Amino acid sequence: MSGGGGNGNPPSASGSTPAVAATPSVEIEARLRAALAPVSLRLRDDSAHHAGHAGAREGGHYYLEIVSARFAGLPRVHRHRLVYDALADLMQKGIHALAIDARAPDEQQKPGL
Repeated sequence: MSGGGGNGNPPSASGSTPAVAATPSVEIEARLRAALAPVSLRLRDDSAHHAGHAGAREGGHYYLEIVSARFAGLPRVHRHRLVYDALADLMQKGIHALAIDARAPDEQQKPGL
């Protein structure tokens, strides 16, 4: 789309609407969807529960539930590595803590999730 795009933003020099900065959660989800093609993805931002502790200044605290065929047959450590690889630089700036529940589509969901 070119021009103002009807969103109230003026077109940039290239004629397209300027990009809006994504929130950390949106960026995390976009990267995981692109890298792992999950059949289900739920990301919870728990940062508010950690306000005031030293690590909170370094980035957010998140809980991730992700189901992807890419995890089939892989042990937990390899599944987590795939997630960390997809989020590479965000793990250094933007994410302080990430709890991960990574499953393949044929694995039973844990009770209570």
